Amino acid sequence: MITIRKAEDRGPADFGWLKSRHSFSFGQYYDPKHMGFRSLRVINEDRVAPGAGFGAHPHKDMEILSYVLDGGLEHKDSLGTGSVIKPGDVQRMTAGTGVTHSEFNASRTDPVHFLQIWLLPEAKNLAPGYEQTSFASERDGRLALVASRDGRDGSLTIHQDANIFASVLKAGGEAELSIAEGRGAWVQVARGSLAVNGERLDAGDGAAIEDVRRLAFATDEGAEFLVFDLA
Repeated sequence: MITIRKAEDRGPADFGWLKSRHSFSFGQYYDPKHMGFRSLRVINEDRVAPGAGFGAHPHKDMEILSYVLDGGLEHKDSLGTGSVIKPGDVQRMTAGTGVTHSEFNASRTDPVHFLQIWLLPEAKNLAPGYEQTSFASERDGRLALVASRDGRDGSLTIHQDANIFASVLKAGGEAELSIAEGRGAWVQVARGSLAVNGERLDAGDGAAIEDVRRLAFATDEGAEFLVFDLA
């Protein structure tokens, strides 16, 4: 079964410097029908104005991924790490016992557009940690594994039984993914349009997928998307 979550049905937030759409309940947006999918708790599509951003704030017991679509996102945290996350990069931060971080638009002239993703960890009070890798070339024309429980194939290590894939398909591109019995998948389209087993998803759309063992992806105009394979 494929249940589509249309882009326009997501929860909105507009703070002037930040414009966001929430796939699941977050902050001031609450919808008991949309509290997450399996261990996937948050997908926020954020657009941050030049020079603006999220000041230092704490997190605990969460696996947090940042996936930048346009611009650069400057990250600093209480672990002493800092970087600029660019398109093609994926950053994983394990909040665990507690971490404080900030995220700012790295540019004074251009907006930054990114996906903020949270997953529930498999255990509480993990040691905080941080990883960042570029998958810019790996995701072109195929599904690239960007995060997994065991960090295989160069993916980031995430403390949850989840396999996260990213892909950028050109017009006419196709890809396939097998889902093991008992697992579910969430597909999030970041750009373009995508057919998933014949169901059309446009930019900003997501889909919860249950009791489906094979996913076939195809695009007429090109698409950038993420797939979450979840226990």
